[in-house]
Amino acid sequence: MKTFMLPDLGEGLPEAEIVTWHVKEGDKIKVDEPLLSVETAKAVVEVPSPFSGTIVKLHAAEGGIVETGKPLADFQVEGDSETSPGKAAADKNSADTGTVVGNMPTSDEVVVETAVAGGKRKRAQGRVKAAPATRALAKKMGLDLASVPVSGKFGQVTADDVRQAAQPGPATAAPRSLPVLGKAEPLRGLRRAMAQSMSLARDQVSPCTIFDDADIHGWLRKNDITVRVLRALAAGCRAEPGLNAFYDGESLSREMHGRVDIAMAVDTPDGLLVPVVRDVAGKDAAQLRADINRIKKATHERTVAPAEMRDYTITLSNFGMMAGRYATPVVVPPTVAILATGGIRHDVIAVMGGVEVHRRIPLSLTFDHRCVTGGEACRFLAAVIADLGAEE
Repeated sequence: MKTFMLPDLGEGLPEAEIVTWHVKEGDKIKVDEPLLSVETAKAVVEVPSPFSGTIVKLHAAEGGIVETGKPLADFQVEGDSETSPGKAAADKNSADTGTVVGNMPTSDEVVVETAVAGGKRKRAQGRVKAAPATRALAKKMGLDLASVPVSGKFGQVTADDVRQAAQPGPATAAPRSLPVLGKAEPLRGLRRAMAQSMSLARDQVSPCTIFDDADIHGWLRKNDITVRVLRALAAGCRAEPGLNAFYDGESLSREMHGRVDIAMAVDTPDGLLVPVVRDVAGKDAAQLRADINRIKKATHERTVAPAEMRDYTITLSNFGMMAGRYATPVVVPPTVAILATGGIRHDVIAVMGGVEVHRRIPLSLTFDHRCVTGGEACRFLAAVIADLGAEE
């Protein structure tokens, strides 16, 4: 008998939530076949089987939260004569200690599961194709994937297909699952990760926020706002590299970065996702727009890979697209700065003894005052404002 522990998914995260078991006790499975899907703080990840054999015991139910390194499943491995449940064999593979095994596809990987055929596009008999994130969304909405009309490439059910099927009308297969009012429920997935990150920020960061506005009156009407803000952030990092940095409070050490990797905080119904635009200073406007479009699509479909949300050096929060002018955004260690942009306003300003109405972007810069001085933060923000104010 061999016991498989929840592996370290390569994110340094302490736990994961079980979204779907692809097997039940008594099932036979082969190495690298899908065993279960788990949701970490960042994405839905497909975990393959490390053994070929029979599932003897599942140690946690769907919806349960399992710590990294804790038991997931017991296997009766082919050719293994041991019968004591949970007993580790003597060889090095007998008990998984929490390392990644087999092929570990992330949440954008298409996984085929057995179900009833159907949908707009012809599918292979008895098979439904869907990414783990799509299956998780369908489960949350109470939908049977086999009943969802398909529009994806090669007959794949997409997240949009699931959302469309969940709309009221004849195509609705089941009522959408809603939170129960008046009942305490544990935070899961992205919301649980957000709570942990915010607690870490509260305990470890000494935040200070400064506010100002960037005058964009000289912009051409077709200017790409998000690209311009990303470029301006890179300009701020060139002017004051100390804000494009990591800080270690225990060793009182600072590490400044040569490359600008900007995390873009994106609000979703399940919580915050923070995909990263890499090497912003080294890309032109067209390349940045392509990156933004890809990130928006992946975020919308919940197919952002864990690697796309790691190792950022500074953060952008564009909350003004929804509402709000100024904010006090939260710095998440080890980074030391976050810039937030409010909604663009038409402001009355004084110009050479008179008044004019100009378009302006409200800016809020929070920095970790343990390692960033007020002067450095002001010079950084001034560089951002100057770059945004440049005519093009």
